[in-house]
Amino acid sequence: MAAACVGMAGEGDTPEKCRGARRRLNEMRHHVSAAEGASPPSSRRTGKRQESFRESEPLEGQTTGNEAPLPTPPGNSSLVTTSSSSPTTISASGGEPGLPAIASSSRSAPAAVEPSVAYGTISLTGLSREMEDAVSVWPGFFRPEGGGPLHFFAVFDGHGGYHVAALCKDWMHVLLAEELGREMAAATEEEEMAWMRSAVGRGFARMDELALAACACGKIGLPPCGCERSGTESEIVGSTAVVALVDVDRVVVANCGDSRAVLSRGGQAVPLSSDHKPDRPDELARIEAAGGRVIYLNGARVHGMLAMSRALGDKYLKPFVISEPEICVVERTAEDECLIIASDGLWDVLPNDVACGVARRCLEEASDAGCSLAAVLLARLALARRSADNISVIVIDLRRK
Repeated sequence: MAAACVGMAGEGDTPEKCRGARRRLNEMRHHVSAAEGASPPSSRRTGKRQESFRESEPLEGQTTGNEAPLPTPPGNSSLVTTSSSSPTTISASGGEPGLPAIASSSRSAPAAVEPSVAYGTISLTGLSREMEDAVSVWPGFFRPEGGGPLHFFAVFDGHGGYHVAALCKDWMHVLLAEELGREMAAATEEEEMAWMRSAVGRGFARMDELALAACACGKIGLPPCGCERSGTESEIVGSTAVVALVDVDRVVVANCGDSRAVLSRGGQAVPLSSDHKPDRPDELARIEAAGGRVIYLNGARVHGMLAMSRALGDKYLKPFVISEPEICVVERTAEDECLIIASDGLWDVLPNDVACGVARRCLEEASDAGCSLAAVLLARLALARRSADNISVIVIDLRRK
């Protein structure tokens, strides 16, 4: 500090004189600011600080963990590398203007102290040329009557383009909230689970209809878009979808495609979804029964094109590629540690047990930011193992507080 002061003030000045001059200068600035009505600092300096701050703010598609992200307007096809984390205080959330209102269907409760859910997310372009993944997190997106909040986590891995994954990010939670908001006529736990499965299935079906009616330019619905991007360019675009609905008692996972959800329980990796690959025996039989073919061209592909047998969109490959999700419901236990949801950019190079082991270690060593650390570290491991695809990861802390 003394050397710095002498360098600025000159060789004849002492550090004490330098500090005194600086103090008087600050006092003068304070008086000038007060005389001008306490005006803010110059716009030039403020602008630099704002730019620096904005660089560390969440980017599009990024969640901070402190609130549910607002949906992006349909048709926005840009996405950049993102990461996020930290504990979240749960609150019931509504929609936004222009979207079907969730508030009426989710039966939002008055503001109250709720249990918290901690999660971390990251979405990287990786070695791929374009970003086609999307991550969606909506804590407390739905509240059943008389029950606690239900939290929505999802990863969408687009192919052929980004617009279906972006559409799923904007609308899937809205459609599921509407379906879950329908009156439930269930008396037993089995009937409640059957109702839940039916509601999720209807939500996926509606999402698929929306994807099929969307143009690559972003226009949705009828009359069909007549732009240069309509037709084949829009008909070959689709997306996987792995959705986890988490409440205090259970985890519901709905999967369509080859993204994956894995539960870490008691130190073991428990898959909650099964990849929909064209050469999976039951999927192969279904495709062939519908008149389709599985051609082995750089791996098993439906009609030599798509490396998965279920997806949202993909109009050109209907009815061989279907949107019906496989749904898994598990009761939460005291042994549950975390849930990892990720696109195949992670799972293609990282086994389930390795991913869960990394996540558990992060939660043990950095409890406050463990989910964020786990998501980032898993993505970096996938990059280090030369994953050639986009990498999107969500890590959810399921430990009992």
